[in-house]
Amino acid sequence: MKILFVSLGCDKNRVDSEVMLGMLSQRGHEFTDDEEIAEAAVVNTCCFIGDAKEESINTIIELGEYRKSGKYKALIVTGCLAERYREEVLKEIPEVDRILGTASVEHIVEALDGVLAENGQEPSDVELSENTSSMRRIYLDSLEKKPTGNQKRVQTTGGQYNYLKIAEGCNKNCTYCVIPKVRGKYRSVPMEELIEGAKALVNQGVTEIILVAQETTLYGVDLYGKKMLPELLHKLCEIEDLKWIRIMYCYPEEITDELIQTIKNEPKVCNYLDIPLQSGSDHILKLMGRATTRAAIAERISYIRSQIPDICLRTTLIAGFPGETEADHEESLSFIKEMKFDRLGCFAYSQEEETVAGEMADQLSQEVKESRRDDIMEAQQEIAFNAAKDRIGQVVSAVIEGRIADDDDDEYDGSTYVARTYMDAPDVDGYLFIMNVPYDLMSGQFVDVLITGSNDYDLIGELTEGKEDENEFTE
Repeated sequence: MKILFVSLGCDKNRVDSEVMLGMLSQRGHEFTDDEEIAEAAVVNTCCFIGDAKEESINTIIELGEYRKSGKYKALIVTGCLAERYREEVLKEIPEVDRILGTASVEHIVEALDGVLAENGQEPSDVELSENTSSMRRIYLDSLEKKPTGNQKRVQTTGGQYNYLKIAEGCNKNCTYCVIPKVRGKYRSVPMEELIEGAKALVNQGVTEIILVAQETTLYGVDLYGKKMLPELLHKLCEIEDLKWIRIMYCYPEEITDELIQTIKNEPKVCNYLDIPLQSGSDHILKLMGRATTRAAIAERISYIRSQIPDICLRTTLIAGFPGETEADHEESLSFIKEMKFDRLGCFAYSQEEETVAGEMADQLSQEVKESRRDDIMEAQQEIAFNAAKDRIGQVVSAVIEGRIADDDDDEYDGSTYVARTYMDAPDVDGYLFIMNVPYDLMSGQFVDVLITGSNDYDLIGELTEGKEDENEFTE
């Protein structure tokens, strides 16, 4: 049947979605993004912050209307919101046929077959697991279940890049975060499975692999007794035809000298680190349960930059945390001005139930939280714009994302291309616009570009003179 599959939330959720799509595809199902022609729907949900929770619930309700009318033969809900609010979802949205917890994605075929069999649509030849509820509606595996990394996946990123989830869960227990409750403790994927999974992606045309987890820096501690991210990077670099490896979600206190040297010395590893910091105030860092300080962060960043001068550093902050004073806010502002991060995102604090921070006194108004978020983003804007201008005159390697159409006739004019540099992670960072290209380029192709200008967060450039491979990529 034709299935509408909606994946919400983070890139780690995307990996789970691609695994489920792979399983359903092997079962013979097809996929559509058209709600009107779909015959069933799966929603992979997120509940990290209030906005994500609201988006997930609204999506389920909307698709529930199709299920209520009989147009859809099944509606299945998976992911973090499904894990956290499984009973509430079934009670409040009875159109939902099955709930799959975060550790139960491999039951997606079984769940769909079960619904179809109940409704007389087709017989099921898959045995139902013992880990379902008495009503066979909730699939829950232990959150201590070991994750795997070599499943067949259906790619949803467009092809030239994709994500490799190297671990599941988290042990940090930050006071604002529900992830340990819905994803469990930190569990690394065995290295041999990751290498197998990465090779499979590359064989499908992926040239950039992005390592993700709730925290990548602790990879291997639970399996091998020590941090093994550097070793994983070395092995990934041996994969032929893999061009770039990007690392996301690195806790600053866990970034070792060995990891820094690996990034520095392995050409395939992008000189890029995503280091979520959340605050520049020691007072707030302590309230958040973060195991670091402003001074320690500054020292680590200084050392990283001394070893890798062209490193691109991304971070995220939370504005308006409970108990955050105006002085704390000013400390965060001064910190980002001092550190001059290349990339920065900021979120207004979201009060979440079942978290320590959610029960704290001195919750701030939404107006204050959003105002402080805007202050931080305004300060970062000036830093980012100046940094982009400083890139003028540099030559960088970039991967082609696509070509811009001519607005006049809605046909591709072949002259302006959109690309990303090593400084740009997909979906969260900026772009490089390559102007006046005299010949055709292909998505996924790597080219050298001279930076000639900037437009806010984005860069503008032209191809360098080396065009010896021009004919190879001409359509």
